Amino acid sequence: MLQTKDLTIRFGGHVAVNAVSCTFQPGTLTAIVGPNGAGKTTFFNLISGQLKATQGEVHLNGVNLSSQSPSARTRAGLGRAFQLTNLFPNLTVLENVRLAVQATQEGAHLRGLNLWSIWSDHAALTRRAHEILVAVSMMDKEAQTVANLPHGDQRKLEVALLMALDPQVYMFDEPTAGMSHDEAPVILNLIRALKNDKTKTILLVEHKMDVVRELADRIIVLHNGTLVADGDPAEIIASPVVQEAYLGVAPQKEAA
Repeated sequence: MLQTKDLTIRFGGHVAVNAVSCTFQPGTLTAIVGPNGAGKTTFFNLISGQLKATQGEVHLNGVNLSSQSPSARTRAGLGRAFQLTNLFPNLTVLENVRLAVQATQEGAHLRGLNLWSIWSDHAALTRRAHEILVAVSMMDKEAQTVANLPHGDQRKLEVALLMALDPQVYMFDEPTAGMSHDEAPVILNLIRALKNDKTKTILLVEHKMDVVRELADRIIVLHNGTLVADGDPAEIIASPVVQEAYLGVAPQKEAA
């Protein structure tokens, strides 16, 4: 179980995230929505450790991660796709995924240290890497250098590397941003498949409301860094605060 407790960050006099307390249960996908500048990505950065909170805490399974680095939080089970972009840009797609698989199989305390140990002849690692590449529709790109991949394929590789690390919590920040109409369904299908594993917790920042409606079990709404709504997707989407703050629909005035 992932929890944030009064999570807050200030930049000078600006409060970007304001005392957000939330609990995210395994087996659920929570969509985090709000207008541009609402604090959604900043909230993600506070959870994953890219930003240090001014106050408040992040807990995973009862363990306080607040003082831990992003890499330590990853080892604890927090997985955020963007952290893995171009992990090894001069290696191939297959080599990147195989290294991520190896990192998990050698134990959390060795991650990052033994990535460069002998791995090329590990048939089991390669087999698992191939399974993941099939899942993300990238087997035909396995020999390509990561640095030369187009944007859409880099986004798919992010998800592949995240799957290889097998975290407890998957955090996706606009996972289909910049992808073509044909590419986006691959990522969304992967997220649907991950939802079937009821031991995993999924957090999704997404602007596309059709995606949110389909995938989310719960929606939380941030506005000016403050949590303003939290609940069932249908109710939240229909609520006046979301219609106004997120969808830009002015509240209807009663007839005189």
